[in-house]
Amino acid sequence: MSPGVGEGTLTMTLGIAVGVDGSDPSDAALRWAAREAALHAAPLKLLHVVTPPNMVAWQEPLAMTGYGEWQQTRAREILDKGRQLAEEAAPGIDVSTESLAGPSVATLIDLSKDAQMMVVGCRGLGAVGRALLGSVSRAMVHHAHCPVAVVHDATAPDDAPVVVGIDGSPASERAVAMAFDEASCRGVGLVAVHAWSDAGVMDFPGFDFTPLEQDANEVLAERLAGWQERYPDVAVERIVAFDRPVPQLLLQAKRAQLLVVGSHGRGGFAGMLLGSVSSAVVQSATVPVLVARQA
Repeated sequence: MSPGVGEGTLTMTLGIAVGVDGSDPSDAALRWAAREAALHAAPLKLLHVVTPPNMVAWQEPLAMTGYGEWQQTRAREILDKGRQLAEEAAPGIDVSTESLAGPSVATLIDLSKDAQMMVVGCRGLGAVGRALLGSVSRAMVHHAHCPVAVVHDATAPDDAPVVVGIDGSPASERAVAMAFDEASCRGVGLVAVHAWSDAGVMDFPGFDFTPLEQDANEVLAERLAGWQERYPDVAVERIVAFDRPVPQLLLQAKRAQLLVVGSHGRGGFAGMLLGSVSSAVVQSATVPVLVARQA
């Protein structure tokens, strides 16, 4: 893939990469990505994907009217504005830009192989105003080859905690690792949520769940023990609930600055692209959601 408007060829390590298109959700994602890059002392890569006229159905009229030249001009404007926003959000970070030609989704997924993290807005220019998640962000959380952050519109205080969902699966373990790191970098606490049922208490009136709850507390303690030793600076609040995971995670996320989930959980399998819990949370949360996808 050859570079377009930008600063040379893509390197093997993109650092934290963010897709930009000039929309308000894109700008929100860009600011969040810039601050994330500063927290982790990582380079920030701004990516803008241009779909050439020869890749759309009505290519001939577009080619004749200079559509391709307009796209390149627009790309420069978007990336220049993006660089300015990034430097304002996190002065001093290493920022580079790149404009590439191709289909947006496939191009960003391919680039995610070389990224530390991909950041996208919850919607883009092509999304319907009331849509909860745009096509690009939906595709990234399902198919990216690295962790993906989907930035929603809501903001939270800098001292708000990080929330992580834990169910004991390998994907959950990766989410725990990332959540501790994010909380430590931010200097905030961590809320560890273990919702251990796909039903609710009201479904079993009169039944004594005390032994099961004790087991669930032990599971959560075991999952956190090693990480608490590694990150003694992070205060952990444990929440064990006999409830469905999605409502519990969304409830706790209301007081959080970041929600971290695994790519698939205890009901998933190795080839599963995204679990039902993580998919529902990404759709419905109002704070940034970090999906701990693995290469």
